[in-house]
Amino acid sequence: MGFLGVLEDKHLQHVPATVILKEQESQNTLEGTAGLKHGTGKDADIVLIPQPSEDPNDPLNWSTTKKWIIMAIVAYGATLYASVLAPLLSPALVVIALDFNVGVADITVISGYMLLVTAASGPLICAFSRKYGKRPFLILSSIFGLVGTIVGSAVNSYDGLLAARIIQGGSISAFESLVVSMIGDMFFVHQRGVFMTLIQFILGAASNFSAIIVGPIATNLGWRYLFHILIAFTALETVLLILFVPETQYNRDHRYDIDELADVNLEALAAAEKRHAGTDSSAESPSKGSGSDVVKVETRTSTPPALRPKKTFVQELAVFTGTYSEDNLFQLFIAPFAVCTNMAVLWMVIVTGGLTAFFVAQSYDMAQIFMYPPYNLSAAGVGYLSLGPFIGGLLGSFLMGSTLDPVTVKWCAKRNNGVYEPEYRLLGMVPSILAGVGLFAFGYMTQNHFSYYATAVVHGMDLFGIVCAAVSASSYVIDAYRDMSSEIFIANMVFKNFLFYGFSYFVNDWTFRDGPAIVFFAFGAVALAMTLSAPLFFFWGKRYRSFWHRHNLLEKWGIRTHAEM
Repeated sequence: MGFLGVLEDKHLQHVPATVILKEQESQNTLEGTAGLKHGTGKDADIVLIPQPSEDPNDPLNWSTTKKWIIMAIVAYGATLYASVLAPLLSPALVVIALDFNVGVADITVISGYMLLVTAASGPLICAFSRKYGKRPFLILSSIFGLVGTIVGSAVNSYDGLLAARIIQGGSISAFESLVVSMIGDMFFVHQRGVFMTLIQFILGAASNFSAIIVGPIATNLGWRYLFHILIAFTALETVLLILFVPETQYNRDHRYDIDELADVNLEALAAAEKRHAGTDSSAESPSKGSGSDVVKVETRTSTPPALRPKKTFVQELAVFTGTYSEDNLFQLFIAPFAVCTNMAVLWMVIVTGGLTAFFVAQSYDMAQIFMYPPYNLSAAGVGYLSLGPFIGGLLGSFLMGSTLDPVTVKWCAKRNNGVYEPEYRLLGMVPSILAGVGLFAFGYMTQNHFSYYATAVVHGMDLFGIVCAAVSASSYVIDAYRDMSSEIFIANMVFKNFLFYGFSYFVNDWTFRDGPAIVFFAFGAVALAMTLSAPLFFFWGKRYRSFWHRHNLLEKWGIRTHAEM
C-alpha cells in the first residue's frame, strides 16, 4: 500500500503515470534518472515529466515567457467564448422576453440551441485538431465568435437572435476543450496545477463576473449593447491568436513520454538523449540488452533533434503545420466517445460535467426567481448577485492554485519516497463536498425568501465546491491518461453542453411548477453522490490504470490517441 492508502498493483512492474518525481527521496537507484533532464532552481531535484526532446521547436522547450503569453491569450479566449457567451443573456432574460413578447423559457432555449451546436461540433473539433493541429481550429472558432457577435448586434427579431447564438455556438467547443489539453502540450507534471486551476476558474467562476457587468449594461443601455461591446473583444482575440499562438501539438518520440509507458528503461533513454544532444556519438544502435525495445534512435541520415533549426516568427504564423496523426478521420471522430470506456475518464466526465450543469441551471433560474416578488430586482440587480459565486469560485481557485502542485504533487511524492501517483490530485475533492451543501441551501433559502445576500453566499459556496471538484478531477485524468487528454476534454465538453441544452428545456418550468427547493434539493443530492464517489478512484485508481493498460479497448479497436513514432 502506498502513501495515504493508494493500493499497489500486482500485475505490472511499472504502472503508467506512476513516475519518479523527487529524485532525492527516491529509493530507486539514481543512475537511471541522473542522466535525464531536471527542473531548475528550487525544482532542480525534480525529474521533468514528460521528458522534453532536444528539438528547439518542441513546445516543452519553449521559454517560460512564451508559454505564459500563449496561455494568457488562450485564457482570454476561453473567458470570452467558453465563459461569457453562454450566460451572456442570463441577467436580461425577462427584459428580452418582454421585448420579443415571448416567454422566459423561449429565450432560455435560444442559449440552449447555442450550446447544442457547441456539443455537436465537439467531436469534429477533436478529430480535425488531432489530425491537423489545434491552431487552425482555435482561429476558426474565434472567427465564428466574432461573426456571431456582429450578427447579434445587428438583428431585431427573435429568429435573428437565434441565428446569432447558433453561430456563436461554433466558437465555444475549442476553447472549452483544446485549451485544457494545451496545458499538457507545454507544461510538465509539476507545473500543471496552477494552469488547470486558471482554466477551470475561467470556465466555472469567471462567467459570474461577466454577469455583474452585463446586468447593468442590459439595464442602462439595452441588451443589444452586450453584442456591440463584445465585438471589440472578440476581434482582439482573433488577432492575438493569429500572431502569437503557434501550434502546440507536437509529434514527440513516444519514448520521452515516460509517464505513459509501462516498460521504461531510464538508462537507455538517458543514453539516447545524449546522442540526440550531440554529446555522445558512440553506438548508433543500442543492443537489445540496453533497451532497444523501448528506445528508438535516429538513423545515420536523419537530423539530430538538437540540430533542427528553430522556427522563425513568420514560420510560426502558418495556420496549417502538417498532419499529426495517421488515423483516418472516422477513427478520430469516435475517439472522444471511445475514451469513455475507461471508467476513470467516464467518472471525471460525469462529475465535472454534472456539477457544472447544476450551476448553469442556477443561472437559468436567477432572473425567474429574483425579478419577481418578493425580490423584485432589476436585470442589473440579478447581475450583481453573481458577485457571490464569483467570490466563491475565486476562493476555490486560490485554494487549488496554491495547494494543488505543492501538496498533491511535490509533498505527496516526497512522502511516497519520491514517487508521484496521479491519484494524489484527488485530495482536492475533499472541499468539493460544499457543492452539494450549497445547492441544498440555495434551494431552501430561495423557497423561503431569505435575504438575497444570504442566497448569494450559498451560491458562492456551491461554486467553491464545483471549482475544487473540476480542478481536482481534471488534473487527475490529465496526469493519469495524458495520451487521451484531447479526447477526454472534448467528451467532457460534449456531455456538459448536452446537459446545458437539456436543462434549458425544463428547468424554468420545473422551478415555476414545484418551486426552487425541490429542484435544488434534487441537484444537491446528486452532487453529493458524485463527490462522495471520489475515494473509489483515489484508493483503487492505480490498480485501474494497470488494468486499463493491460485491457485497453482503444488499442483493441485500433484507435490511437497519440502519435506513434
